Amino acid sequence: MANEKGATCGLEWRLTVEGGSSSELLPESGLLYRVWLGIFGLILGLKLKVWKFFENAWRVGVDDPRRVIHCFKVGISLTVVSLFYYVRPLYDGVGGTAMWAVMTVVVIYEYTVGATVYKALNRGIATLLAGCLAVGVHSLANHSGDKAEPIVVGFSVFLLASVATFSRFIPSVKTQFDYGAMIFILTFSLVTVSGYRVDKLVDMAHQRFSTIAIGSSLCLLVSMLVFPVWAGDDLHLVITRNMEKLANSLDGCVAEYFNNSGSNEEPCQKSLGYICVLNSKAAEESLANFARWEPAHGHFGFRYPWQQYLKIGTTMRYCACCVEALNASFNSEIKVPECMKKYLSNACMRLTSHSTNVLKELAESTKAMRKSSNTVILIEEMNSAIEDLHNALKSLPHQVMQPPPPSPIEATEKKKLLLLEVMPLVTAASLLIEIASRIEEIVDEVDELAGLVDFRPAMDKKPNQNQPTNKTHPEDQGQQDAMQTLQRI
Repeated sequence: MANEKGATCGLEWRLTVEGGSSSELLPESGLLYRVWLGIFGLILGLKLKVWKFFENAWRVGVDDPRRVIHCFKVGISLTVVSLFYYVRPLYDGVGGTAMWAVMTVVVIYEYTVGATVYKALNRGIATLLAGCLAVGVHSLANHSGDKAEPIVVGFSVFLLASVATFSRFIPSVKTQFDYGAMIFILTFSLVTVSGYRVDKLVDMAHQRFSTIAIGSSLCLLVSMLVFPVWAGDDLHLVITRNMEKLANSLDGCVAEYFNNSGSNEEPCQKSLGYICVLNSKAAEESLANFARWEPAHGHFGFRYPWQQYLKIGTTMRYCACCVEALNASFNSEIKVPECMKKYLSNACMRLTSHSTNVLKELAESTKAMRKSSNTVILIEEMNSAIEDLHNALKSLPHQVMQPPPPSPIEATEKKKLLLLEVMPLVTAASLLIEIASRIEEIVDEVDELAGLVDFRPAMDKKPNQNQPTNKTHPEDQGQQDAMQTLQRI
């Protein structure tokens, strides 16, 4: 206690109260210091959060500058459409419904051209259809008499709103016309209900449709003419990048396992590319849906088979699932003896190399939309590597069971232990063979796409000299050393 008082280097003030107890009095300057310290910490924390926000915003803009351009495009569209309020002749032409044009731009303008066309057409068609039906219902209600008019209006709103809402549960309608069904319900209800108190219903419906058409047309023009972002281009790019990521992740997983045996290092980001392939289903389906609404552009003509890209993506996800299982097998807690790992390392890495070559060739061919002359050769080399791995797996159990038993019981226990230790390695080799078969399915889907869209003829391209072209590979010194080690077990 004395040391604590001496460390303060100051006086301690106490107040004695009735009953003999005392309480310590803190100087006023100490309280102010704590208050200012808390305020300073609060300001500093807020400053750090603001700085982190702007840092993330800068990173988002640098990763894809098209996002920044999209923001300017939306601002330009809203500025132009707001002229219908600022300029008196334009305002008189559309009446008091000019705000619907501004609302239309805010609601339907999307990042890609396909999404903007999808919303614009859905909104325009739904508004026109709902307006015509609302005018018809209003005319029928007027001829029904004053007492029956609200009944006719209410029943029509109930019936059409219920039918349109149910249609949104139908998969084909939900995929392509979900937004239109929602706008139909909104427009029909507003026009029908408001028409009960408004005399000039036809004029009101005409003005609203005109302003919506103006806003939609402006969005389409700006979206298509000013640095357009096509959903079809993005889908094409996503598919080709996923092929490259799948090839890199397969190559990275196998290389890390056989080259860095015994290390506890974290897997590199390149080896985890298969996760992006597994998580890309929603993005691919969304882009394919929007790409159907886009006009012909670049290499993508009218009625382009975007559905085939979804089939390619599905086969790649099947392959990515096998890569994920392969990664889990490599990270098994059961430690494989180095001699067994060394025995299969060359065959596994050879098959991995040929498999990744096929995927990279497919990615390059699909990106350029040109047939490849090397795909057949690469597939033959991959099948040859599969046969080599099959032969290595067949000889592995024989080598494991070979050691002379000192006694039957000890031999049985030793065989069980060896089989347990070699199981993750055999599973990984089997998964590599399954991945190769999945890659052949990807080749078939890409070939079907090439036939549907008529890829350009293949260029005369010499095969890579660094790739082995022979179909039989003799066992190298590493495999012989591994077999000798197994025989000594």
